[in-house]
Amino acid sequence: MKIATYNVNGINGRLPVLLKWLKEAKPDVVCLQELKAPEEKFPLAAINAAGYKAIWHGQKSWNGVAILSTHELKETRRGLPGDPEDLHSRYIEAIVKNITIGCLYLPNGNPYPGPKFDYKLKWFKRFSTHAKKLIKLDAPVILAGDFNVMPTELDVYKPERWVDDALFRIEVRTAFKQLIKQGWIDGLRKLHPDETIYTFWDYFRNAYSRNAGLRIDHFLLNPTIAKRLVKAEVDRHVRGWEKTSDHAPVWIQLKDK
Repeated sequence: MKIATYNVNGINGRLPVLLKWLKEAKPDVVCLQELKAPEEKFPLAAINAAGYKAIWHGQKSWNGVAILSTHELKETRRGLPGDPEDLHSRYIEAIVKNITIGCLYLPNGNPYPGPKFDYKLKWFKRFSTHAKKLIKLDAPVILAGDFNVMPTELDVYKPERWVDDALFRIEVRTAFKQLIKQGWIDGLRKLHPDETIYTFWDYFRNAYSRNAGLRIDHFLLNPTIAKRLVKAEVDRHVRGWEKTSDHAPVWIQLKDK
């Protein structure tokens, strides 16, 4: 089973890129972030025509998450618990083939310091509280998406330039570390412990051609599903396509039970 996560940076504007990649990569499940589309503007017909069912949580101009699947999927949650006034569309969860999959788009948090950074830490805390409940489930669980965190210096080009960025602030990396301590396994790092791997390259300063990237898109697996992990890769070449997202798709391959 092949499961992917992809920040599309605007699903309607990047739809040709997404459909091309779906046809090429043939993932069974895809977690999408940054749809930048309200509920009614989600391109369901095109997604269905590509062979995928979908659930989505949209928002006009910003945010938005979705889960696509070639298998039946049952939605179990949209939005995080803990703040009924939070209207950001950043989390959706479903069960696919008995696997609970949480798709998330964690806040960017810039500029630091400021209210956006404070919101990021509060959202992260709510997410960690929910993740703690999920890891106690007697079932396979995956948390996938754009975490907007570079966990270590290995995950960022020229880390010294990023010390005061909300994606690399010590408070954010500490929050990620605490999340991992619940028992989650970083899928990409499990199979590539020492490699320089990036999932995002800015549109500016030829970042992609210079490989000046960041690893901010992650797969966290609970121990039950981590035993089935056989492959974890980044489709880096997709970032080089015309009119593409500034992220590349990331995917894992699971063996059957």
